[in-house]
Amino acid sequence: MKELLYIGAGGFLGTLTRYAIQLAIPTVHGGFPWAVLLINAMGSLFLGWFFTIAVPGKITPQLRLAIGTGFTGAFTTFSTFTLDMVRLSEGGEWLQASMYMIVSLLAGLLLCALGIRLGQRMLGARRQEGDAS
Repeated sequence: MKELLYIGAGGFLGTLTRYAIQLAIPTVHGGFPWAVLLINAMGSLFLGWFFTIAVPGKITPQLRLAIGTGFTGAFTTFSTFTLDMVRLSEGGEWLQASMYMIVSLLAGLLLCALGIRLGQRMLGARRQEGDAS
């Protein structure tokens, strides 16, 4: 039951963060959804990095749930991505819809891989610092 509280607290913060970004970068009716693209790309980078550095024993399971599942799950938004795709398509904006889909997928994959590599580098640097001591 406590796990739900950790996920809920993280989710609350993730939702507020996403909402703030969407307010800062509004989508004009029928326009390109830059905010959602940015949010999902940032979430992919962050989640790849976080789950690489969130080594069991170093970060508590509760914090992993709050940040990884709660915050990032609420921050990123697949449902809004799909809604944007439908709206663009229904509006006859097939080129924008196609570009949005391709860029979202490629950015998500590449940034997640980059996040993992950044996390691995950080862990490698920490190990080297520990060996030098």
